[in-house]
Amino acid sequence: MTTRDFQDLLAANAEYQKDFGLTGFDGIARAGVAMITCMDSRIEPLEMIGLNTGDAKIIRTPGGRLTPDALIGCVLGVHLLGVERILVVPHTRCAMASGEDADIVARVADETGEDLSDLTIGASTDQRARLIEDVDLLRTHPHVGERALVGGFLYDVDSGALEQVL
Repeated sequence: MTTRDFQDLLAANAEYQKDFGLTGFDGIARAGVAMITCMDSRIEPLEMIGLNTGDAKIIRTPGGRLTPDALIGCVLGVHLLGVERILVVPHTRCAMASGEDADIVARVADETGEDLSDLTIGASTDQRARLIEDVDLLRTHPHVGERALVGGFLYDVDSGALEQVL
């Protein structure tokens, strides 16, 4: 690996810096919102709920699942970063909903030859059941539940619609 491997991205960043105007933020979620959503590049978390930079904490995980790190983010968000509402937002046509962990592991093995069977991936075809599970965990968590409202939503990547599930 050389610096050249990232040269296009560094050049784009140099252009970005020329008009950079996002200084002065303190890290507090100004709208009191945190969102756990998928790492899918079709999702624009702030835009989908009418917020701007500095308004919310965005936590991205495969499938929009409440992973251990996402849970820590929520705990710190409600205690230190002004978070009062948490949205858990998986989405339609998600690869993490296309099968269970074994299916994803098999797909990776087929496509790359790599064995990921030592990982817990968190895939599930029952997206709504996982959403209910994740929301319930947050709502009943001793460091989150009484400090923030928690809602479960499903985002449609084809229409932009956000449906509240619970």
